[in-house]
Amino acid sequence: MSEGVQGSGRGDIVVVGAGIIGITAAFRLQQAGRRVLLIDERGVAEATSAGNAGALAFSDVMPLASPGIIRKAPKWLLDPLGPLTIRPGYALKIAPWLWHFYQASLPSRFWHSMLAQVTLMRLARTEMDDLASAAGVAGMIRSDGVLELYESEAEWKRSLPGWQARQSEGIGFRHIKGEEIGALQPGLSPRFTHATFVPGWQTVSDPRDFAKALFAAFEQLGGAFRQAKVDAIKPAESGADLVLDGGGRLRAEHVVLAGGAWSRPLAAGLGDAIPLETERGYNTTLPPGAFDLKRQLTFGGHGFVVTPLTSGIRVGGAVELGGLELKPNFRRSEAMLRKASSFLPGLKTEGGRQWMGFRPSLPDSLPVIGRATASPSVIYAFGHGHLGLTQSAATARLVVDLILGREPTISLKPFRPGRF
Repeated sequence: MSEGVQGSGRGDIVVVGAGIIGITAAFRLQQAGRRVLLIDERGVAEATSAGNAGALAFSDVMPLASPGIIRKAPKWLLDPLGPLTIRPGYALKIAPWLWHFYQASLPSRFWHSMLAQVTLMRLARTEMDDLASAAGVAGMIRSDGVLELYESEAEWKRSLPGWQARQSEGIGFRHIKGEEIGALQPGLSPRFTHATFVPGWQTVSDPRDFAKALFAAFEQLGGAFRQAKVDAIKPAESGADLVLDGGGRLRAEHVVLAGGAWSRPLAAGLGDAIPLETERGYNTTLPPGAFDLKRQLTFGGHGFVVTPLTSGIRVGGAVELGGLELKPNFRRSEAMLRKASSFLPGLKTEGGRQWMGFRPSLPDSLPVIGRATASPSVIYAFGHGHLGLTQSAATARLVVDLILGREPTISLKPFRPGRF
């Protein structure tokens, strides 16, 4: 027999994955009066949610798969340390994902994805404000905006269609140059001649601390955690069974699959072949005081950001498509750090901590949110790419809507599991 969650039967929910998406969904479900068990093989916020750039990037609505990236990609892929790369031994394995990526970059598909992203981001902003207040973590969010930097007028002009698209959706920003750039971030290299300032952009004090604080709020409401590996999720007569590594089983009325980059095989076992891949992100966190950084800086032409955190100055980003098994290539971290030191003269680069994490990436840059084919009792909530923290509160709201039988706050059609 299966043991019920927390020793009880019906009415229980298991959330698989204790990253920011799973933690947020678990908190909201517990807050709604359900009994929730959060389960993760690695612990709470010990994977991607621990080392991301800490941005609440509500204006980041442009999908990675865009008409322009198809022109840029060949040049980038030739640089093993550039903004986008694929390990040579992984190219054949990722070919089906690349085909979906190409299709998603076609103009009509691109605009469809962007509009879906805009809708999700609007919900994300309002839900994050409410979540932060409810969980007592509002003081961990900074509203300093972001500065996106360009090295020439030509580079800035190439960015303008994207900004015009954002403007049409009500996203606020202003283009600046010269002394205005230095006023917002003293100490920048003069090579950056143009910039765009987005005042609505926010960052958290530290992504690991933020996720841990949300988890503590979940526990205070009576939520439980179990460290274990889930080998399979199987439909049951009233709910679903979870098969654990070592042979244990759990029965729950609902299961939320929020396993990030590790979600694909569990979804496949439920009849859903979802083209989930892994963007391997790298960073180096320098000690506090390494630079007087006023706000997050984005170096879009080089594919990385620099973020002020309570734990230090984090330099990271870029995309390496390489799956879950290949060893980290920390030369990517070192390359970004070298660039950062030239972009920010005076940056102290000693004493940094390197990190690599797995961003769960779908070809159209939209997450999967919806019910599994094999069982309506299993809800998917994964595939947020580099926007997991940003979209966590919105995803939690949609998960709660589905489990409580409410009409979802926004249409889930663009995020349905079977869209590929």
